[in-house]
Amino acid sequence: MTPENSTKKSILRAIAINGGMILIAIGILLPLIGTDIKTARWIYAAGALITLLGRIFSPYKGNSLRVRRHHHIQAWSAIFFCVGAFFMFYPGAGTTDWLAFTLAGGAIVIYSSIMIPLTQSKEAKNHKKQK
Repeated sequence: MTPENSTKKSILRAIAINGGMILIAIGILLPLIGTDIKTARWIYAAGALITLLGRIFSPYKGNSLRVRRHHHIQAWSAIFFCVGAFFMFYPGAGTTDWLAFTLAGGAIVIYSSIMIPLTQSKEAKNHKKQK
């Protein structure tokens, strides 16, 4: 694989993850502004699926076990969003069911997006001290 192909693939993965998260946000906001839930659930589900695919196809290839764990946690957040999408379609579920999974997935995304750079910088400092 050439470096150019690798860069294109990483850009596509980032677009998939960020685009999926934007679709999830749109799917959450549409019922709040008065749009029918039927439209919102399809947008939310598409975003959840795109985010999951983006997370699956963007594994961490570094040596840090801690950062690898945080990337796995991010993949779990996409799974939470997919479960939330399931509850949007499930007839016996209420609003609180899909909303709870959405909030859990969002909390995990926020936590891991803060912890990954902190852990990487901390390990870089420790690596420099060892040399």
